[in-house]
Order: sequence, then structure tokens, then C-alpha cells
Amino acid sequence: MRTEPFSGDALSCDDFLGGRLKLWQPRDGYRAGVDPILLAAAVPASTGDSVLELGCGAGPAMLALAVRVPGVQVCGVEVQPGYADLARRNAALNDIAADVTCADLSDLPSDLRQRQFMHVLANPPYFSAGSRVAAGDAGRETGLATDRPMADWVAVAARRTDPRGTVTMIQRAERLPELLTAFQAHLHSVRVLPLAPRADRDPKLVIVQARRQGNAAFRLHAPLVLHEGAAHKGDFEAYNPDIKVILRDGAALAMPR
Repeated sequence: MRTEPFSGDALSCDDFLGGRLKLWQPRDGYRAGVDPILLAAAVPASTGDSVLELGCGAGPAMLALAVRVPGVQVCGVEVQPGYADLARRNAALNDIAADVTCADLSDLPSDLRQRQFMHVLANPPYFSAGSRVAAGDAGRETGLATDRPMADWVAVAARRTDPRGTVTMIQRAERLPELLTAFQAHLHSVRVLPLAPRADRDPKLVIVQARRQGNAAFRLHAPLVLHEGAAHKGDFEAYNPDIKVILRDGAALAMPR
């Protein structure tokens, strides 16, 4: 758990979305990769929509969404005070109005419990606490692993979602059964988009999206392949064109219909 604000020399300022988004990130703590950018790209938000991110960290997903869709109203909840402070700093750095609350999912402040949002997104920790060798940095470990079940994340997200709205999460593929059980208990019109690193490789991640209200049948889409070629052949990026425009140009990730 990171409780103290980060000092300047503990941070690096990194470019995302081809430089349209700049983020202060800890050099030795939890750092964002492509996952939160893909998550944000999958949220079907429009100008004027309200958006809540659960577990926002330093803010990469909610701020990437705000860059892609100008005029969205973004809020974030983050349990680690040091990262909540960093999310506020990153919002100011990018001139984005964002309301960041430092709170645990099980104890949201009353003003948030009285609100509903058109879209809720989350990138819950990928690992169960104690399932692997812990990261040396406590803040990074909190972002990577938790004892909280997926059902808690989904239940909170569903309660905070407008009846017309959506919930979108990204998670490791091996935790899909747990995530699906929770989604189907609280939400409707569930669909899953697997993310495969390369063609003919098993998906490593999944994006799961559902509606608060809906009657569409469950859908498991064909995997979205991230990289070109059968293997990595050099020190350069080899993203597929559809992925490159998401990561570099801030394009939307259109979930298949």
C-alpha cells in the first residue's frame, strides 16, 4: 500500500496515445502498460457521459478515455493514497477535470453511493494475493494482487451503473470463469473479447462488457490479435494496424456486434 505522495525524483513522465496523454508514473512502483489503454478504448462513451473507474491507480484508463472522448465526466476511486494523489496530478497535467476519491471499494463515501454513472470500468488486480512471489514494491504489489474476489468488483460496478449504462473490465484469461459468474449474477447482455498476443497463440487477456439492462444473448467473440507475425523479431513494436491506431492515435476499440 502506497500511502505517501511520490517525490519528483521517484517519477518519470511518459507519453501515451502518441503524446496526447502524459502521465507521471513511479519509476519503481506500478506502471501502466497497454492494458488500461485497451480497456479505455473499449468503453462506448459519448460526449457528456459520466464515467467511473474503480481502482484508477495513477489514472491512465480514465484519462485516456477523457482524451479520446472530450466532454466526458470522469471520476476515479483508488485505495492507495499515493496513487490517488498521482491521478489528480496527472489529470491536472493533461488539463482534464477529474474527481478522484481515495477509498476502498467496500467503503465508498456517501456521495458516490448516491450516484450512478453511464459507464463503469475497471482493471482489477490480475492475481490473488499469495498466489506468486510478491513484488518488492508495496504499491506495485497492491496494484497486482488482492484477496478481494472478482464478485465484489462487479457488484460495486453494477450498483454504480445507470440502468442504460455499461460495465467494462479487463482481466487475465484464466480468471474469466470467476469474472463471468459475477457478471451474469449482476448484469445482462454479457460479451467477451479475448486478446491474443499473436495469431495461433492462446489469449492472455479478456475484455468483458455488459449492460445494466439488456436481453441480448451471451457472446464470445473471436480473439483480437495484438501483434503481427508469429514471433517477436527485434527491438521494435509490431502491433497490428487496428491496435496501433488505438495505442498511438486514441482510436476506439469497437467491440464486435
